[in-house]
Amino acid sequence: MGFVCVAAVSTARNNLTIKKTTMEKNWNYETKVVEIETIISRIEAGELQLEEVFEQFSTAVKSLRECETFLQKQQQQVDLMIETLKDNEP
Repeated sequence: MGFVCVAAVSTARNNLTIKKTTMEKNWNYETKVVEIETIISRIEAGELQLEEVFEQFSTAVKSLRECETFLQKQQQQVDLMIETLKDNEP
């Protein structure tokens, strides 16, 4: 029984990795920012029912976290490039 459980967890992890990789390939920072801005505009304009406000707000928060992670990764790459340039100075 333990082997089946481990195999199921392993399969689930592999599927999650594949899904994450696919999402990352199709993910676009600018598109996410537009989506967030659209959600905020719709909430501020009162276009949504209360339940939709909570759903859209949750979506916006998730997208903001994705954007923050993306920007942090990009900052790390820039920092690494700057450090590499400094190391190559005479």
